[in-house]
Amino acid sequence: MTIALQQLRRRGADRFYPVLSALVALLVWELLARVFAHTYLIAGPLEISRYLWDHAGLVARAAGITTLAAALGFVLGNAVAIALAVAAVLLPSLARLISALALVVFCLPLVATGPILRVIWGPGLGPQITLAALAVYYTTFLPLMVGLRAAPPSWFDLVRSYGRGRLSALIEVRAMASLPYLFAGLQIAAPAAFLGAMFGEFTGAERGMGVLTIRAMRSLDVAGTWALASTAAAISMLAYAGLGRLSRALNTGPPPLILAPLLEDGRRAGWRVLLHPFLVALVLLAIWWLSMEGAALSPFFAKRPADVWAFLITAPEAAAHRATLGSALLETLVLALPGYLLGLMLGLGLAIALVLAPRLARGVMPAAVALRTIPIVITAPLIVVALGRGATGTITIVALMIFFPSLVACYQGLARTPRQVLDLFDSYAASPLRRMASAQFPAMLPAFFAAARMAVPAAILAATTAEWLATGRGIGGLMALTASTSGYGMLWSAVVVLAVVAVAGYVVVAQIERAVLRIYGAEQLTR
Repeated sequence: MTIALQQLRRRGADRFYPVLSALVALLVWELLARVFAHTYLIAGPLEISRYLWDHAGLVARAAGITTLAAALGFVLGNAVAIALAVAAVLLPSLARLISALALVVFCLPLVATGPILRVIWGPGLGPQITLAALAVYYTTFLPLMVGLRAAPPSWFDLVRSYGRGRLSALIEVRAMASLPYLFAGLQIAAPAAFLGAMFGEFTGAERGMGVLTIRAMRSLDVAGTWALASTAAAISMLAYAGLGRLSRALNTGPPPLILAPLLEDGRRAGWRVLLHPFLVALVLLAIWWLSMEGAALSPFFAKRPADVWAFLITAPEAAAHRATLGSALLETLVLALPGYLLGLMLGLGLAIALVLAPRLARGVMPAAVALRTIPIVITAPLIVVALGRGATGTITIVALMIFFPSLVACYQGLARTPRQVLDLFDSYAASPLRRMASAQFPAMLPAFFAAARMAVPAAILAATTAEWLATGRGIGGLMALTASTSGYGMLWSAVVVLAVVAVAGYVVVAQIERAVLRIYGAEQLTR
């Protein structure tokens, strides 16, 4: 009877804290809106409700169009992710190549590929669906690759003892073991799909949430901007929560270690490590050229590899082009790097605080998920208006983009510390700080570095989005200018350079991860 009563109280507390935190957040939000009523910065819940009531039909139609594009992109992108992960598992010799190609495509900047896709696809939902698919497929591919390899070796020995092959092991063992990882990736992908669809609408669409957002921001309609941001966040949160409920209904449970891929020891790979980057580059160039030629796209806007090479290397104006592009890139990276580091540290620090104070987590985590679902294309201009067009605004935008995924990844990584390890520390009456430093923090490192790797292209996306929509500086501003003036040589060159920089940053973080895990998690370095 006592145990049942304690369980009822615990359930009541689990429901009470999120509701209380939501009510407090709404109250604070409304008070801030009234304090800054004449600054064109913030609209409160009451003003947003009035706007949605007065424009219910318009917002509903726009939300329906964007949601349709996001849903189609979500399905397409995740289908591609599943196919690539399965191919990588069934064909181990091609796994590194598939993973590298998937990473490079994921690092393509959405703000630059959007205008190119608009020219290629023309009017309609094509760019929105494509960008939504590009925004989500890697967030599913990466954890799914881990999940497909997460089953204990004894399970595969049992399959082989019955004379079954790789296909049977994939269906009967790997697929079931990967379900927690798959749903973890799908939940992360849901808000990203809506963000990708809105990016597509920013490139010249006629209808949708992105179109309404541009109109609201240009007319300084603060209530409309916040109402659209709230609607986009609500749709993303519903998708996030729905996938979570489906995961629980299937009894998949949480993944024991999210987004922590096993790393191959470069010393054992030998000459393959040296040839791998050249093979990846060759395959990418071949796909790029064949896709342009196969679709018979005009070289005026659909540049080939040779066109970009000439623009940056062999053309008479190539030196000027490189100087312009390099100067803009440096201006962006100078702001993206501190925002990236600040976001990671804030996410890690708050995750540690929430684990040390579990009651605080019940109120903070729902708010973190809610804030994560607000599209950056809406928040970036508002932050720039509040903080100015200087370095502070852009660094803040990048930090916020990195902060929430890092918080969730680190918090879940800390919470996945094996119970037997924690029991050992409890048996010695270790303090919470000692347990954190010696057990939970090392167990969290794979999740932290996974978030750090994924955050590299996200930081570049955040910085270029702020520059594209608000500040007009850096490589984001350069791409916005060249897109509006049909300077496709510079636009394609910017895409290539940003992708290379993002991949290089990803590789650098992976090397740091390898060095750290050799000390704190050597078992992660072998396949």
